[in-house]
Amino acid sequence: MQAKDWIEIAALIIIPIAAVLIGQWLQNRAEKRKDKMQIFKALMTARCYGWTIESVNAYNVLDIVFAKDKKVRAAWKDLLEKLTVENVDQPQAKRINDAKHKLLEEMAKSLGYKDEITWETIQNPYIPKGLVNDMQEQANGKQLYQTALGIIVSMAQNQAQNQVGTQQGNANSEQN
Repeated sequence: MQAKDWIEIAALIIIPIAAVLIGQWLQNRAEKRKDKMQIFKALMTARCYGWTIESVNAYNVLDIVFAKDKKVRAAWKDLLEKLTVENVDQPQAKRINDAKHKLLEEMAKSLGYKDEITWETIQNPYIPKGLVNDMQEQANGKQLYQTALGIIVSMAQNQAQNQVGTQQGNANSEQN
């Protein structure tokens, strides 16, 4: 066998293996990007709603999916520290909001959208007026429901106390 034959045999063995390895690497890379994009979209969508189930889930897996991105993790850590404040006043709420936007900005950079998705883009979500009105009406309805429920519970407790008092009064009358 000549050197040319050995090279052909090696090529027949090495090329398919290399193709499989490269294909797997590209597939893993695409899957990681997809996961990052899913988190980014959930958090971008939640900008106008505040908290959603999807955004909370996204925050909870952020450390895993962006494990190798130190800037994103640092921005997440900063936001998390700001979120641990118990009584949030107006200046603290602004700091939290700014930290959320900074996290989104770092995520956009990590995903390759440095010039396309800017601080201004992140700070200005589309919020239709009708949606805001619907959300406010739902919040008002929920508040009314809770108030009514509180009144009903209070009335039921008062009625129960009155019945106990009446029963005790009747028991005392029967003993005399």
